[in-house]
Amino acid sequence: MLKGWLLALLLTAAGTLSAAGLLSDGDTVAATVVLVACLAFAAVNSPLVFPASLGAEEARRRSAADGRPVIYWRPGCRYCRRLRFRLGRDARRAHWVDIWRDPAAAAAVRAVADGNETVPTVVLPDGRARVNPDAEWVRELL
Repeated sequence: MLKGWLLALLLTAAGTLSAAGLLSDGDTVAATVVLVACLAFAAVNSPLVFPASLGAEEARRRSAADGRPVIYWRPGCRYCRRLRFRLGRDARRAHWVDIWRDPAAAAAVRAVADGNETVPTVVLPDGRARVNPDAEWVRELL
């Protein structure tokens, strides 16, 4: 989880420094725009936009019990973010697992994706998996 927050922190720091430079030049409008843009970009790339991440074992157990898919993701992944936003509110119905937070999750993704940690990877309760699936396909599963 630290990597996702580190990315957000670095983006926020960069925005703050840029805004400070613009403020010292007396350009408050540009400073405000830069700071707001960097903060928004950091928030979108942070783990905040994703539902609470479970461990791989807990997600598999819940998936077997309720029939909902497990979606493996990582912070900063634009494809994960795109899937999350396209699913909208339905995203909360899936079981999300951050592969940077759980080594077992990363291993599960590598087993499905020919040794690569390619995300998003969706695993169904019956063990079938799809790497970088279409959002409509995932929505139908939910």
